[in-house]
Amino acid sequence: RRVPKDSSVIKPDLEGLFLASRKLGLKKIKREENISHPSRPHMNEGRMWVSRSGFTQSVGANSKEELLQLIGAQWRQMQREQKQASKEQLAKTQATGRRRNRQQPNSGGGSSKPQRSGFKKRSGFKKR
Repeated sequence: RRVPKDSSVIKPDLEGLFLASRKLGLKKIKREENISHPSRPHMNEGRMWVSRSGFTQSVGANSKEELLQLIGAQWRQMQREQKQASKEQLAKTQATGRRRNRQQPNSGGGSSKPQRSGFKKRSGFKKR
């Protein structure tokens, strides 16, 4: 289904849809994995069934379109939080690495000579 851009998500899958629906507060959900759409028989995307009475009671949505927009907004928020957490984790590990590098003493007594690599430089491929 097409939804507005603020409710859309990147690379949707059945597991993410199910988690977003649960976090939104839906209770009566049934998911079927490895089910394909008739026009895409090679892609086993899956299917999720939501009870109409269940979503009107728990979420308060009156239509399927409104329900999809609510789930999409929740899912997009979950993706943003996950992306932010991964950025923070990456920054934290990079800061630790920089601190570790600063604390190590210089090898070679503080000389400014460039370090040589362990590989032998080849001057030419074949000499004849």
